[in-house]
Amino acid sequence: MDDKFFNEAPPIVLEYLGYLQTIRGKSPKTANEYYLDLRTFFRYILVSKGVVPSSEEFEEISITKFVDIELIKTVSLADIYGYLNFVTEKRRNTATTRARKVASLKSFFLYLERKARLLKDNPAKDLDTPKKKKSLPKFLTLDQSLDLLESIKGPHRARDLCMLTLFLNCGMRLSELVNINMSDIGEDDTLKLTGKGNKERIIYLNQACLLSIKNHLKDREKKINEFKVKKKKSQVVETKALFLSNRMKRISPKTVQSLVYKYLSFIHLRGRGYSVHKLRHTAATLMYQHGNVDIRILQEILGHTNLGTTEIYTHLSNKQIKEAISSNPLAEA
Repeated sequence: MDDKFFNEAPPIVLEYLGYLQTIRGKSPKTANEYYLDLRTFFRYILVSKGVVPSSEEFEEISITKFVDIELIKTVSLADIYGYLNFVTEKRRNTATTRARKVASLKSFFLYLERKARLLKDNPAKDLDTPKKKKSLPKFLTLDQSLDLLESIKGPHRARDLCMLTLFLNCGMRLSELVNINMSDIGEDDTLKLTGKGNKERIIYLNQACLLSIKNHLKDREKKINEFKVKKKKSQVVETKALFLSNRMKRISPKTVQSLVYKYLSFIHLRGRGYSVHKLRHTAATLMYQHGNVDIRILQEILGHTNLGTTEIYTHLSNKQIKEAISSNPLAEA
């Protein structure tokens, strides 16, 4: 959890967030997101139950003083639905955002009921999850992917080409890529990734990945030596990380995002809904459509906990849909 939230969270919420990280293995980022959802919920509850005046600025309401198990016991399912209506009407939350908020509440109340044993009646037990609009994931075509790789140039070409090659071939997350260490590269052409909830998985590297890593490591060593000559000895190189910034520190997610946007602009795709995460979608889609990869194998490669998350990549391409409709015996005019 982020320290800046510590003095704002009441003890009962802090205990829950600690449980998420230590027992459930959730990342600090996930714990912070759950906390922000709970903070919004309890601000609404405090206002709706008259604990704090409605005239008070919503974003300034502190939940530290008033939120305890006694207040939580007064929360009903109707209160929760009122809150969901509030975030829909007043805060313009999408169905996807509301679904995440529902997940946060269900998890919190289940913890109080089953783990902490502080609640006899769970008001979120029968809470329905908002139906999310199903949309096809945005991805680059094979030709666009090749154009993107060919667009990479500059003094850090070997590094940047390696990063994009891994994104497009392995479908890894941004956080997984920036956290790769030198020791994660196996001698048996494997790579260890640490995904959500600190879950580790091993992926196999194809020839394109192996070649790009080889070229990157050669260039990486050269740049480290140049840096040591130019800079003071007090400036330490973070040699543990596979991908380094200009300052020889582990490359940041923000830097990688900026680089991807730059190369997308080179092939006229920036500002059209493409991003680092869409490269993950691209890898998954290309593997499924062109490699005939079994959906469960794809689930393992991507590190999805639920098969349902992976099934979105089983969508058909526009070309396949067109061919299917054209094959209708009534297609001829």
